[in-house]
Amino acid sequence: MLKLSKLTDYAAVVMAQIARHPEQSHAATELAEKVKLPRPTVSKTLKMLARAGLLTSQRGAQGGYQLARSASRISASDIIAAIEGPIAMTECSHVDGECDLFNSCGVASNWQRVSLAVGALLDSVTLAHLSQSNPIKLPVQLPIQSVTLADAGDVEHHPEVEKDY
Repeated sequence: MLKLSKLTDYAAVVMAQIARHPEQSHAATELAEKVKLPRPTVSKTLKMLARAGLLTSQRGAQGGYQLARSASRISASDIIAAIEGPIAMTECSHVDGECDLFNSCGVASNWQRVSLAVGALLDSVTLAHLSQSNPIKLPVQLPIQSVTLADAGDVEHHPEVEKDY
């Protein structure tokens, strides 16, 4: 089963809470109370998201965390990568040659295509989408045959991946 870690799930919940009130600075304690998570977990998540450039932080009595850019410019992929690292289905779909079987397995390039498709889908879902109460309609169509390996390391710049948003 493919599954994100609990910390990544919590990061999305915390980011969505911040996105609902982007004009405010949010303290870790206040966020922990709102989202019903332990403060140490929220603090750890906030630090990771800030380190990844998704949040800004300010110390002091009026300090707290805010989005580093608008919720419509932060993708689900950004949040996942901040906590989990680069999105890849297998080791070889992240970095060529990381597997002893890379030259003989025969499926590496197809896993890379799947990783690109999953990455493009996650890039199309924004924090603005995630922070809505109503279920979102996925804004992307991905025929797998249209995903190429031209720039496997740079999913954002794949014009051949049809995006509908």
